[in-house]
Amino acid sequence: MAIDTADIVLEETSGKGRYLFRADGAEAEMTFSKAGEHLVIIDHTGVPDAFRGQGVGQALVLRGVTDARAAGKKVLPLCTFAAAQFRRHPEWSDVLSTR
Repeated sequence: MAIDTADIVLEETSGKGRYLFRADGAEAEMTFSKAGEHLVIIDHTGVPDAFRGQGVGQALVLRGVTDARAAGKKVLPLCTFAAAQFRRHPEWSDVLSTR
């Protein structure tokens, strides 16, 4: 299954949000908190077994990176999965927060 980041839905409030991918009755998510105007903290990535090994988690993080870059924001990946993705993708370093 190839995941297009356009298939990922963003739900957000003034202080929090999540990116969702749904298919075949299953749902994967990446949640985040907003810390001020210019920082997004990724705090959780959850991918059900039905999506494991298909790049869904990476697509969720990529969508967050893409949106942060477009908005001129930085990302602090506290979630261990998201942090590992940032280590694997040095091309995302422009949005990585060093806080």
